[in-house]
Amino acid sequence: MTRRLASLILAGQMLGTLLLAACDRPQEPGSEEGQAVVARTSESELPAWLSPTDGTDPGRWLAGREVGHPLPAGSEPVRTMQDALAQAKGGFIEDPRMIANRTAQLGLMLAEIGKTERYALLLTGFSTVAARRGRHKSLYGEMCQHYFNTRARGVDHAAALALLADRFAPLAGDGETP
Repeated sequence: MTRRLASLILAGQMLGTLLLAACDRPQEPGSEEGQAVVARTSESELPAWLSPTDGTDPGRWLAGREVGHPLPAGSEPVRTMQDALAQAKGGFIEDPRMIANRTAQLGLMLAEIGKTERYALLLTGFSTVAARRGRHKSLYGEMCQHYFNTRARGVDHAAALALLADRFAPLAGDGETP
């Protein structure tokens, strides 16, 4: 059992590393010559991931990914996700598109180990942890990885957030109060 858990954690870490590398890979020099950048959106299907040129609203995409199909703009789940992403934007370095991609990735990884969680709860929980750092923004992807590893060890949601709050606490002597 322990060996299987270790294998799952290692596989999750490898997948996370690959996705991080793919999302943030710099363009090769000259690769943009003669190519127009076209934003794309879809009303009938959800892309696997939001690309830098994707015109899809990250909140709408993430809400749809969670339920498995596109949702109408302005629906309650979409507004909830948009609000959660707006809250997250203030505490993290990544943009809402990357935060949405990382949340979907984390959701899949948690589901694979039998710990399905609501995406908006993940976002608001992480945002609360990040807000304690004040002007010092956090890395969302890093927080996701620590959260996954903690949950994979059997720690529940609330306790995992408490451990993240300790790990990402403001530095002593930075002049800010938590």
